[in-house]
Amino acid sequence: MGLEGPEATLEGAQAVILPVPYESTTSYSGGTRQGPRAILEASRYIELYDQELDDEPIRRGVHTLPALELTRAGSTEAMAELERAYRDFLEGIEGRFPVMLGGEHAVSAPAIRATARHLAEQDPAAEAPSPDRLSVLQLDAHADLRDGYEGAPWSHASFAYRCLDVADFVQVGIRAVSSEEVAVMREREGIHVVWADRMWESDAWMDEALAALGPRVYLTVDVDYFDPSLVPSTGTPEPGGGDWYRTLRFLRRVFNEREVVGMDVVELAPTPGLHAPDFLVAKLVYKLLGYHWEAVDTRMAGPPESVGGEGTTPEHSPEGTP
Repeated sequence: MGLEGPEATLEGAQAVILPVPYESTTSYSGGTRQGPRAILEASRYIELYDQELDDEPIRRGVHTLPALELTRAGSTEAMAELERAYRDFLEGIEGRFPVMLGGEHAVSAPAIRATARHLAEQDPAAEAPSPDRLSVLQLDAHADLRDGYEGAPWSHASFAYRCLDVADFVQVGIRAVSSEEVAVMREREGIHVVWADRMWESDAWMDEALAALGPRVYLTVDVDYFDPSLVPSTGTPEPGGGDWYRTLRFLRRVFNEREVVGMDVVELAPTPGLHAPDFLVAKLVYKLLGYHWEAVDTRMAGPPESVGGEGTTPEHSPEGTP
C-alpha cells in the first residue's frame, strides 16, 4: 500500500496491489480515476496493529505496483488490454495474493475473466459448470447486469453481465436495479442476490450468501455498497447501504470459510477536503488482507483439536477477543 520499508518490496511481499485508475463510462458523477491514489495516500495513516486479529498484517509484506494506464481508444479496447495485462500480472506474482484498486467497476470484468482462466489452466474442470466454478462475491448497490449501458458493452453498469460465462455471482447489498437486470436474474443460472433491505432483519443472510458461494471466490467491492453516511464519495450513492462492523463480520467469515483467490475495490471518487471515505476504504483493504492471512494460517495449521468441548473457530470468536 502507501508504505515504505522491507515489507513493501516485491521480494518480501505476500500480497501485490495493482492500481488501475481507469474511468471512461461512469455516470452521474465522475472522479473514480483518482480513487487508487486516494486509497494509497490514506493507507499511510492506518494503524498497523489490528486488535481484532491481534496482528500487524503489514508484516506479511504488501507491494504496490505502478499504476496501470490503459488505452483511451475506447472501453472495449481498454478492457481487452486490461485482461491481457491482468493475466500477466497473475503469472508474475504466482503465490502472492492479488489486489486491484480501481477505477470504475468496468475494470473488474477483465480481472475476473483473467482469474477464471488462470484457475482453469491449473484445473481444467474449474471452468465447467460445477461446484468448483469460480464464484464472484459482489458487494454493491447496483447489480451491474446490463448487457451494455449508453452504447458501451464494457461499462461499469455491465461488468457482471460480461462475466456470466466464466463465473457465478453472489450479489450482496443490491438496492438499485433496472427491469432488464431483474429479468437477467430470473432467467440466468448462477446469480444469487441478497437485497440490501434483508440485511437489517437478521444475520441469516450471511449464511445464505456463504451457502451460495463455491469453494473459490473472487471478491469485488464497489464502495457504493456502503451507506452514503459512511462513503458519500462515489459516483452513484444509494441510501440504505451496508455498515462497517456487520460487513467486516461477514467478510471475515468468507475468508475463513472459502478460499478467496483475489479481490478488487472500486468506484471511490474522492471528494476534495473530505478524507474519511478515503480512509475507510484504505482500512477496508488492510482489514481484508489481514483476514486473508488469518485464513491462510488457519488452513496451514489444520483443524483445531477440541479439548473438553467444542473448539472456537476464528470467525465465531467471542466478542472482544481476537
